[in-house]
Parts: sequence; C-alpha cells; structure tokens
Amino acid sequence: MRRTKRRMNEQEMTQQEPETVETPVVEEAAEAEVIDVAALTAAAAKAEEYLALAQRTQADFDNFRRRNESVRSDAFAEGQRSVATAMLAVLDNLERALMAPAAEGDALRTGVEMTHKQMMAALEKLGVTVIDRLGEKFDPNLEDAVMQGSPDEGEPGTVCAVFQKGYVMNGHLLRAAMVKVVAD
Repeated sequence: MRRTKRRMNEQEMTQQEPETVETPVVEEAAEAEVIDVAALTAAAAKAEEYLALAQRTQADFDNFRRRNESVRSDAFAEGQRSVATAMLAVLDNLERALMAPAAEGDALRTGVEMTHKQMMAALEKLGVTVIDRLGEKFDPNLEDAVMQGSPDEGEPGTVCAVFQKGYVMNGHLLRAAMVKVVAD
C-alpha cells in the first residue's frame, strides 16, 4: 500500500500543470519603409547583366556542341575513307590474281574469287563504288589521263581504256581512275 500511495503522489506531481511564464509582448511601432530607388535600379541592372551573360554562355556552349559534333563526324568519315583507300591496293592485287590464267578446278583461284567478292561487298557496304566510265566523255575530276589513243579507238575526248580503276566513297573521290583517252 505504501508503494501505491507513493506512486499516486508521483503521478499527481507529474500531472500538475507546469508554471506558465508569460513573455512580455513587445509592440513594434509601425514605421514607413523608405525604398532606396537607386539601389533597386542597380540590382535590376545587375540581374539583367547576369541573365544576358547566362544566355551568351548557353549560346556559346550550344555552338561548341554543334561544332564538336561536326568535327567528330568529319573525323570519323575521314577515318573510313583512309581505311577504304588503304584497302584499294589489296583489291587491285586480288583483281590481278584473277586475271592470271587458271587451271580448271583450281582451289586457289576459287579462294581468291571468294575473297574478292567479300572485299567488294565490304567496301560497297561502306559506300565505295567503282568509277566505270569506259566509252564516256573524259572527266578530269574522276580520271587521270595517262595515255592518248588514236581516233580509230572511239570518239575524240572519250575514255577508250582503263588501266587502274577509280573509286568514290559517298561522293568523295578515293582514287582517280588511270585511263587512256582518244585524242582530238
């Protein structure tokens, strides 16, 4: 029972309301605010200056990004053209091997033919095309004239023989064709 009384006393003490402390309320006098017009104008001008700077910086970055993308794509295309140009010598050698007379059932020739077809397919996939202008008017942008033919070989100014094939890749000349042109 003693314990019960003690507990009740403790509970009563904890249930008592704490003393309230009143804080004095300070009333502030209403004062008219004086707006500094010059400071406000200067702050607005500074904000406009920062906005213009941010817009110029964003425009510069957008231009940089476009220029960088252009440079990167040009470098990639130039790399492809460089590899394709290097492969043209291999293609020429395969074609020379195919010009040699072959015995019937020659497995080596069959392998060279398959390699040639595969090489041509790979180059065509990259956009490489052969300049085939035999019998057409000579074009100095696509062909190098290395010989002159007689007038009985065709019309004057036309290509009458091709010594080395020329190639174009996506509109860019990889190698000009070496041709013989009928003399005027």
